[in-house]
Amino acid sequence: MITQSTIDKIFETSRIEEVVADFVQLKRVGSNLRGLSPFTNEKTPSFYVSPAKQIYKCFSSGSGGNVVGFLMELEKMSYPEALRHLAERYGIEIEETERTDEQKEAISRRESLYLVNEFAAKHFVRQLHQSEEGVSIGLSYFKERGFSTETIKRFELGYSVKQSDALHQAAREKGFDPKILMELGLVLENDRGPYDRFRERVMFPIHNLSGRVAGFGGRTLRTDKKIAKYINSSESEIYNKSKLLYGLYQARKSIVKNDRCYLVEGYTDVISFSQAGVENTIATSGTSLTEEQVRQIKRLTENVVILFDGDAAGIKASMRGIDMFLREGLRVQTLLFPEGEDPDSYARSHSREELHDFLQKEVKDFLLFKVDFLLAEADGNPMMKAEAIREVVRTLSLMPSEVDRDVYVRESSRLLDTDENLLFSEVNRARSKQVEKEHASKKAAPAENISVIHKKTEETVHQAKKSTTYSQEAHLCKLLLNFGQTNCRFRLINEEGVLSKPAEEEESVASYIVNEIEADGLRFQEKLFFHIYEAYKTAVLEGEPLPEQKQFLRSEDQECVKIAIDLTEEKYRLSDWNAKGIFPKSEMDTLEQNVRESVLRFKEKMLHQLIEDSKAKLLESESDATTSEIMKELHQLMGLHKLIQKMVGQDV
Repeated sequence: MITQSTIDKIFETSRIEEVVADFVQLKRVGSNLRGLSPFTNEKTPSFYVSPAKQIYKCFSSGSGGNVVGFLMELEKMSYPEALRHLAERYGIEIEETERTDEQKEAISRRESLYLVNEFAAKHFVRQLHQSEEGVSIGLSYFKERGFSTETIKRFELGYSVKQSDALHQAAREKGFDPKILMELGLVLENDRGPYDRFRERVMFPIHNLSGRVAGFGGRTLRTDKKIAKYINSSESEIYNKSKLLYGLYQARKSIVKNDRCYLVEGYTDVISFSQAGVENTIATSGTSLTEEQVRQIKRLTENVVILFDGDAAGIKASMRGIDMFLREGLRVQTLLFPEGEDPDSYARSHSREELHDFLQKEVKDFLLFKVDFLLAEADGNPMMKAEAIREVVRTLSLMPSEVDRDVYVRESSRLLDTDENLLFSEVNRARSKQVEKEHASKKAAPAENISVIHKKTEETVHQAKKSTTYSQEAHLCKLLLNFGQTNCRFRLINEEGVLSKPAEEEESVASYIVNEIEADGLRFQEKLFFHIYEAYKTAVLEGEPLPEQKQFLRSEDQECVKIAIDLTEEKYRLSDWNAKGIFPKSEMDTLEQNVRESVLRFKEKMLHQLIEDSKAKLLESESDATTSEIMKELHQLMGLHKLIQKMVGQDV
């Protein structure tokens, strides 16, 4: 178990804006940072990061939390996993207490999958550099491609030897579960027993955005046509090739810095470009581009350059990627390499300066590229030209911005030598069909999602079942979190409910609230607020230092963190009225009255609930003695309720 002192050091050192920037492009808005939510597919940024408070708030999903909670929510890490990730990132040595057997067993299954993959990655690296076969075949291949030692290390490139069970044996010796090796697709089994799946291949680890090895790509160096040139890890809980982008972990900072992303096809394209100084380069992981991958890119930049080699079939297949980017509102450019060249070969055969100059001068707007390509294919054939126009219309209809569509329709009309009004009409018709299709798909919930809908409905109903004192408890906790340590001279109230002058001695807000509630033997009803109140109650009654906000903002309980953020963040900010000669009262000016009234309103609600409970008991009473006792209790409660209302009325 990680010690509390280490946890405190991790929170003190970590910067949430730096961690979030690995996943989201953030832009400054006042004292905060804003970007597109990484949790939802939103068009307008509603995700905020507060560097001052070291918290985030996502208004589209309703989530919020600290830097640890962000990693837990986005990367599905456990609390200890997120702490370890941050400790490694910021070079913090972790101190731990001895784990019990139960704690050892509690290590998540997901963590076990990552540990096995990371062991495999290190095993392949050792084989590349330390085995005779790895050096003579694998390392020689990488060196022939011009990869430097630094580049090989940066991308953790490796080699899987010819021996059929080298990885399997090494993993068994280290105590790893063979079932996990098979689940990850590192090891397969036949009649002869288990064997390594990637044997005789150079290895390309595929990292998630947190830098952990999620899977592998393996390239054979044999010329046998019957053997697949590339194979990837099996789909697993941590590896989904349709969601991962190769090189994104290494490229993410450069993408944000340059506000541009280069999209290529293969692993070596990414590596060669990165080595040549174009570090903002990524590739799909052995699959066609997917919507999830497009959204990952959009969180970091809205500018994408798709690089094509001279293969016409490949270009046509990749046109779908342009459409996907346009649908998400990204700005797309394209670049075509000379015949016989691809990004890898061009980067290796030219200097850095030549490559950068080529990327700057040869890049084209997607529309010009697409029209040129389609017209070249049509080659003067009227039918094929008509089909080309229909293809351009379909693409333009995907653009969400009306302004962008207007500009591109006019340009398309010129390039295609087509009547502008006709093109506008066709694009609008296609756009209408597209919008109708999207609305229809949203209305029609797939059968397989019915269980999810029921679950959400149940959660909504559960959330609706709030106690009668929910609002009052929330406000009291807000006062505790924001002003708990602030001292006030509270006005006393006599038995007739008359307010006296302010007390001579000051008392903290937390002390006043706790003592008032405990004196009447009352109790918070909401679990969400009970934890916060109990922390202040313990401190007040036992004479300990009062809790600080950061104690709740750093809690392992992420629900507690979210509540603390909701209660400490201002929903609205007033204009600077002072500059206009208007001086409204501040929260501090009315704090004593606010606290006293809030306690009274909580008591009023509790009394109301007790009165309703007594009335219910009265209806169920079966004896005169019991009825008399309940009536007496009810009379006292109603008297107290009337007194409380009088006290509240004075404050109002």
